[in-house]
Amino acid sequence: MRAGLVMLAALLIASPAGRWAVAQPKCSKADFESVVDEAGDALRGLAQQNTPPFQAKLRQLKTKRGWSDEQFLAEAEPLVRDETIAALDRKSDELVSRITSAGQWGGGKEAPDCALLASLRASMATLVETQKAKWAYMFDKIENELHK
Repeated sequence: MRAGLVMLAALLIASPAGRWAVAQPKCSKADFESVVDEAGDALRGLAQQNTPPFQAKLRQLKTKRGWSDEQFLAEAEPLVRDETIAALDRKSDELVSRITSAGQWGGGKEAPDCALLASLRASMATLVETQKAKWAYMFDKIENELHK
């Protein structure tokens, strides 16, 4: 109990008006910019990690089925475009928009909104998970086709 009171006292500071206020975390423009940079780095990393093996599986499927280039374009399209993939892309676009617009100096305010920073980090994590889910879904689809 005493430790809890000490912690609470440490969190409280006296305001200039004589009122007590909870100490606000410090954040800066660089913190917001780093969230946007981290999201970009994570997405590039996922693309670099997944694109080459996915393309290799597409080529493997083309060879297995004996498709011409024209057939391949038509037959492989459902593996990379369907309603599930479109929904994941819409969710990703929404998250990217939220991250990039709010990442501009804490929403464009004079002082950064540190609560918004936590929200941006959560959006970034959701974006990465959404892209991982998309890749997993597409790999499952192509694996199923390769095993037919």
